[in-house]
Amino acid sequence: MRGPDGIETSKGSFATTRAGLVELASYLSEAQVDTVAMEATGVYWKPVYYALEGLVHELWLCNAQHVKNVPGRKTDLSDAEWLADVAAHGMVRPSLVPPPEIRELRDVTRYRKTQVDARAKEIQRLEKVLQDAGIKLTSVASKVWSSTSREIIEAHCR
Repeated sequence: MRGPDGIETSKGSFATTRAGLVELASYLSEAQVDTVAMEATGVYWKPVYYALEGLVHELWLCNAQHVKNVPGRKTDLSDAEWLADVAAHGMVRPSLVPPPEIRELRDVTRYRKTQVDARAKEIQRLEKVLQDAGIKLTSVASKVWSSTSREIIEAHCR
């Protein structure tokens, strides 16, 4: 159907499951949609974006702060209609989404940082437990996780 501004619109609802996203991609392909605009909210945009990436000519991820709707009754449908309208009239710019290779590198880097931080936290916890037990390991070994430290800890446990 065409809206009052002459822009063709249609309404539909799709699940964010794999099957629902395949259905959405098929629907957009059959309708020959060349531009899709979506709101970036947390990480919830990622599955939809990844499912549509490469299937449409332009895939816009829009900052939620830039597409705020007027206050009042707020539904997903009214948000979608508002986003379609502001995107169609060029009133919003898409955010930069890095290429898949860069996104993958970022994910791996973030995961590694999480693991390094968790390891450091465990080392600090071990040092505190040892100090609470009256074992000042850092006075005789430079690192709590060294082989020398491990031998000292094992000797105290016997």
